[in-house]
Amino acid sequence: MSSGPEVVVWDTTYACPLRCSHCYSESGRRASRQLGHEDMLKVADALISLNPRVVALSGGEPLVVKGIFEVAGRLSRAGVKTAVYTSGWIMEPWMATELARVFDEVVVSLDGATAQVHDRIRGRRGSFDRALSALTLLDGVAKERRRQKRTPLWFGIDCVVVRSNFPQLEEFCTAIAPRFPELRTLTFNAAVPEGLASRPEFGHFELLDDAQVTRLTSEPQRTRLQELAPPGVRVYTTDNQNLVMRPDRFASGVDSLVMQIEPDGAVRALPVYEGTVGNILEESPLDLWYRGVSRLSDPFVVETLSAVRTLQDWAEAVRRMDYHFGSEEVRSRIERRSVRTNPPEFSALAL
Repeated sequence: MSSGPEVVVWDTTYACPLRCSHCYSESGRRASRQLGHEDMLKVADALISLNPRVVALSGGEPLVVKGIFEVAGRLSRAGVKTAVYTSGWIMEPWMATELARVFDEVVVSLDGATAQVHDRIRGRRGSFDRALSALTLLDGVAKERRRQKRTPLWFGIDCVVVRSNFPQLEEFCTAIAPRFPELRTLTFNAAVPEGLASRPEFGHFELLDDAQVTRLTSEPQRTRLQELAPPGVRVYTTDNQNLVMRPDRFASGVDSLVMQIEPDGAVRALPVYEGTVGNILEESPLDLWYRGVSRLSDPFVVETLSAVRTLQDWAEAVRRMDYHFGSEEVRSRIERRSVRTNPPEFSALAL
């Protein structure tokens, strides 16, 4: 059995100024469940005891969390690498400076190479301009740190790839990346059918089909995108199939399990899927980790996840897993999703 997680994803809050059509956590549409500052520091200490390679602070929007920089600093001083994922909506100059000081990597989510596409996916007009503004601030801080010969600020762009933005991948490389000379990474991640992205209507309108996923992750495509990007930018593409967590692949060492922490400290048994095994503020983090790993041996999990071969299979598996292991609150949210058919945001985005 694995001795502990290499990567921890901590969704620090479900508060968010955006309303993304694919939101994995339904952030901005539910209670934030955000901990107070002292409890967040306790969670940080619990994670340090696990000695992970990296802790990624996500959300919702982590920059709305008061004291987030102190929390990250606590992890960093203990030798844990830290990353943060932000939409950039509330980025201010002082935040860019603080991000450079305490985080090893800062990632800005950008889901369109144009405002028309990005703002539709992100559900709020002006979100494209705000993201570019955040990237401009980070670029300026990175340039100044390089001039002063200080520890570099490593920042990148992350794009969740759906049908709406699939035709724009090259434009990211030729029109967006060159605007930020200090940019280091450009990552294209196939959308995961988690949360709102697991809805059947999302699968119909926006989830990539299997041919598109194959094309996204093919070596010729990655090479093409790398050639188009500025020389200093590394381009990555991924199908996120490791997050399916098929028990056979995990048992053989092909995939490694990520620990996912919900905002109130609850620990998910498996990332992506609903269903928790306890709270990190109340129990041993290592015990919770082992409890989560053991979920992969549950007969229902083995049957459901072993059958996944396509993205549509995966979306169906997520819906089954979430309803089976989710709380009453989770089941209620799933049922509310199911009554929404052909929502306007999908119809507007369909190509």
